[in-house]
Amino acid sequence: MTRTKAPRDGAKHMTMDSPLGPIAVSAVDEGLTYVHMGAEEIDRAWGPEGATPVLEAALEQLEAYFAGELTEFDLPLAAAGTDFQHRVWAALRAIPYGTTVSYGDIARRIGNPAAVRAVGLANGQNPIAVVVPCHRVIGSNGKLTGYAGGVWRKERLLALERGETGLFAA
Repeated sequence: MTRTKAPRDGAKHMTMDSPLGPIAVSAVDEGLTYVHMGAEEIDRAWGPEGATPVLEAALEQLEAYFAGELTEFDLPLAAAGTDFQHRVWAALRAIPYGTTVSYGDIARRIGNPAAVRAVGLANGQNPIAVVVPCHRVIGSNGKLTGYAGGVWRKERLLALERGETGLFAA
């Protein structure tokens, strides 16, 4: 049985086709709340379909990112989460395009080097994938670790950021 979250007041969503499959983006007036990869089914938490300035900007920036033309997103964010999760997500946004770091690196960056597992959980619960680049976090051994959108998507996002845009050609 799949549980759906209650929609946030005022949330709306829009969808787009991407090189990684369908993507849905959700937002409230204050900012982006979700980026859903592999969004074949609509979730109540996304709110009804409808355009907003935040959603239109998000789709435009995602298209530019996938075209290799955008390296840093500039969108207001309004993801629900704990203070700890927001600290982790802020650290993720500071990872430069085309680079990777480990969970331990993020734990040290937020001033809690013993919180490696908690960082991993917060990373996995990031609701704004790609825009908040959780795909740039890898294991301390250099191996790709789990990714909510599937490890194959993580591999393709990292390849794109290395300049291997041919993977995204039609």
